[in-house]
Formats: sequence, C-alpha cells, structure tokens
Amino acid sequence: MDTELARAWLAIALEEARTGRAEGGVPVGAALYGPGGELLGRGRNRRVQDDDPSVHGETAAFRAAGRQRSYRGTTMVTTLSPCWYCSGLVRQFGISRVVIGEAETFSGGHEWLAAHGVEIVLLDDPECVALMRGFIEERPELWFEDIGV
Repeated sequence: MDTELARAWLAIALEEARTGRAEGGVPVGAALYGPGGELLGRGRNRRVQDDDPSVHGETAAFRAAGRQRSYRGTTMVTTLSPCWYCSGLVRQFGISRVVIGEAETFSGGHEWLAAHGVEIVLLDDPECVALMRGFIEERPELWFEDIGV
C-alpha cells in the first residue's frame, strides 16, 4: 500500500482519537475504507463516554460503515495496534488490510493477523505515539482498565 495514502487515511482516524480524548475517553480512532478507497465509516473508542466496554475505535468505525456484502478488499485504519477483540473483528469479517498508526505503546494482535493473511501496514506515526503516551501518563487507571490489565 502506498505510504502517502495510508497516512492520509490515518489522518481521519487521528481526528477521531483527538475527539475521543477531548470527550474524556480513550484516544483511539479508526476508519474503515472500501476496496475503491471510499470512506465507509469512522469512529473512536467511546467506552467511557457511552459506558459500554464494547465500543472500541475499530468497532465504532465498523458499525458506522453499516452492513456490507463483503469486507474483502477493505482496510481498517487505526491509531493503535488492535487489541484481541478488534483483531477478532478483522478476522471474523475478512477485512483484508489493517493500517496501524503505532504499536509502540501497545502491541495488540497485529502479528497474529499478519500470520493469518491480513496485510499489515505499520506507520510508526510519532503523533499517534505522543497522543497515547500523554493519555497513559495522565489517565493510567483508565488505560489499564481499557486494555484489561
């Protein structure tokens, strides 16, 4: 995948992550793109805002995309390496590619996804790292609650 396009798509997920943090939530944003590059859905972790532990960034973007006939050729873009829950979503629905802003602060299931044929594009984006590090420093109790530690 073209890195410039991946970074452009990541910008949408970053907007969602920033909004989530401003709302007092966990700053993870995501977007789901169709095979032709069209934005199908976008979302952010709303676990705190909605008092619902199932609303991660990736699940919110997936839900916003609505029902698709197939997820082959789609790309999930996320600011943070997807947790096991969100990695399972990618596998369950056959999402073909995951673009990840960073995996430095949390290395979720992306290696497992790669081992099962999902294309992984890891951008190591410094803004994603800084956003998550700042959040972890300010709200460690919320971070550890969210990742299930």
